[in-house]
Amino acid sequence: MTALSIPTPSVPTIALLAGKVAPFRGPDEPSAIVKQPLSGPVTITPRGIAGDEQADRVHHGGPDMAIHHYAFDHYAYWRGQLGEHPLLGQPGAFGENISTTGLAESTVFLGDRFRLGTALIEISQGRQPCWKQGHRLGHPEMPAQIVQTRRCGWYYRVLEPGTATAGDPLTLIERQRPDWPVDRLFGMLIAGDHKRDPGPLRELADEPLLGRDWRTRARELLGG
Repeated sequence: MTALSIPTPSVPTIALLAGKVAPFRGPDEPSAIVKQPLSGPVTITPRGIAGDEQADRVHHGGPDMAIHHYAFDHYAYWRGQLGEHPLLGQPGAFGENISTTGLAESTVFLGDRFRLGTALIEISQGRQPCWKQGHRLGHPEMPAQIVQTRRCGWYYRVLEPGTATAGDPLTLIERQRPDWPVDRLFGMLIAGDHKRDPGPLRELADEPLLGRDWRTRARELLGG
């Protein structure tokens, strides 16, 4: 598919965040899901935001999952589910590295390229929910609700390293796959939508813009 250059209004970043590995659900289950806002210039490398860590490098981090973005727009929904939870008053509750308003899984697409400060980043896949999100917020049903609602967040790979500061605009400069919004990807590969229509799995299994782990999942869902 031919790439489309689309000049669009930018959205400001509310926060850029990073976290260190620390005990989470006991000393034998560490996590870096607790992220703190960063001030001043932040270095963005091919492995993500400098200083950010991952305890589970199998399911988090790496080139295709370098930066996690979660829409602050969703926090109002989660407050409706959990009440005025102290972690839902500011970004960081979901372990995200980027927080914005004005973007969501239905309005961003596989392969979307954004300029953030001097860095260039590209959407690679959605974020698969796990027990850590529910444990952090005291809501064990949260992973299932994320699947049901498609409020999953998404990951970027870093195409060009650079620096950025909270408040800098996140500007879409190229849209490559307007047929694959993140919520459709998530529905197909995580939420079971392939059971109704498995045909697109063949496309995803060979889609180079899709993160390697999700390409593997597409092949597994196809039966090999």
